[in-house]
Amino acid sequence: MAQKKLQRFADIKTFPNVLEYPGDMKGKWHSFFNNQQPLVLELACGRGEYTVGLSKLLPQNNFIGVDVKGNRMYIGAKKCLEEKITNAAFLRTQITLLPDYFGKDEVDEIWITFPDPHLRTSKAKKRLTHPRFLRLYQQVLKPSGFLHVKTDSPKLYAFTKKVIELYKLVLVEDCDDVRVKNNSEILQIKTHYEALDIAGSNTIYYLKFQLPEQIPSIDEELYSILKDTENI
Repeated sequence: MAQKKLQRFADIKTFPNVLEYPGDMKGKWHSFFNNQQPLVLELACGRGEYTVGLSKLLPQNNFIGVDVKGNRMYIGAKKCLEEKITNAAFLRTQITLLPDYFGKDEVDEIWITFPDPHLRTSKAKKRLTHPRFLRLYQQVLKPSGFLHVKTDSPKLYAFTKKVIELYKLVLVEDCDDVRVKNNSEILQIKTHYEALDIAGSNTIYYLKFQLPEQIPSIDEELYSILKDTENI
């Protein structure tokens, strides 16, 4: 297994659709794709199922899967090369470094699909819908841009809804059971982790929202609410 992982790390260094910690891409993604199509990110993309799926369904957009784990990213990147998908690419880096790789208003939409829910309240700041991350996204996302969250974790879903309410984000769509209530082709794309159903709930949640002009500095209030409603 270790040898296979090492081989994948070596292979993605040769893939033209994978960039690892690039030093000069900020504000240059339209040049990379050689078009002016809207730019959409999938954060913590893992094997890249959503990046690949979205690129097929929406060829009028460009997609970038972002993750730090190159051995997983390899799967999606290789699939794109094999199927000659030219509107998808992969960026290997930490999500906390997004402003280093994307300029202001360069990103049109962001997808967060089945991220680690970090169930303990003490780990809430690591949740990708925590305000500390939303402030990062705000540095690269267009003011009218959408964030999409798809998860099988009822706790992450409830947490994100609380953030939307408390920080006065603009809720566009809320579905508490995608498999039953939403037959959108986009939401039917399945990731490896969705198939595993780690949460054991067999329920998929979806939220679509926009960020306000300014995200208020009330994180301590959020944490206080979490302590009252969640187990530490």
